Amino acid sequence: MKTGTLYGIGIGPGDPELLTIKAIRRIRECGVIAVPGKTPQESVAYRIAVQAVPELEKKRLVAVHMPMTKDRTVLEACFQAAADALEPWLRAGEDVGFLTLGDVTIYSTYLYIHRLIAARGYETAMVSGIPSFCAAAARLNMGLAEGAEEIHIIPATYQVEDSLSLPGTKVLMKAGKQMGRVKEQLRKAGLSVAMVENCGMEGETLYRSLEEIGDHSGYYSLIIAKEGGEDE
Repeated sequence: MKTGTLYGIGIGPGDPELLTIKAIRRIRECGVIAVPGKTPQESVAYRIAVQAVPELEKKRLVAVHMPMTKDRTVLEACFQAAADALEPWLRAGEDVGFLTLGDVTIYSTYLYIHRLIAARGYETAMVSGIPSFCAAAARLNMGLAEGAEEIHIIPATYQVEDSLSLPGTKVLMKAGKQMGRVKEQLRKAGLSVAMVENCGMEGETLYRSLEEIGDHSGYYSLIIAKEGGEDE
């Protein structure tokens, strides 16, 4: 009996209109949909995707719990549990679509499960989604890079000091609770700063300068920093 394929499906940053045609097709074709969170219908990924693919409401859903922690022991246990939950469907010949925000290749939790399932001998594939930083730049009506400019993607929950000295555009993802510290480093670096919070989602807010940004922000906060000094 032919086994199923696991598809990592990037659904974009938040606006359901930014799902690709391919992502919508894959969601429709997969018999089972895996959704990050304890309750699939309450997850951000599900609430975005179902607006573009109403048929999702009638799909067989598998909840995949991914706690917000950096504890590798806890995370590894969750990844193994997720792979264990999906494997029976794949073994039975069902294609499984795993919804993930943004693009499936960029800081995606799905990648860990992808590797585990592939190591167990199942077919895997990825469907690209629009990255959050591309959507955020478009919402700010600005370009990310021109000519020979470099782009650096930086996870802002870690130390950012050295990264801010790199040439070109710096994209700081998910600053959230670290915003106060990140702002101080950006101020020291003398960079021009803009930010989008909840891009494409309810409560979306645009910030055009560092001074507009508070010391606390939501989890889905993305900063674009460029050389040339802050726009006061």
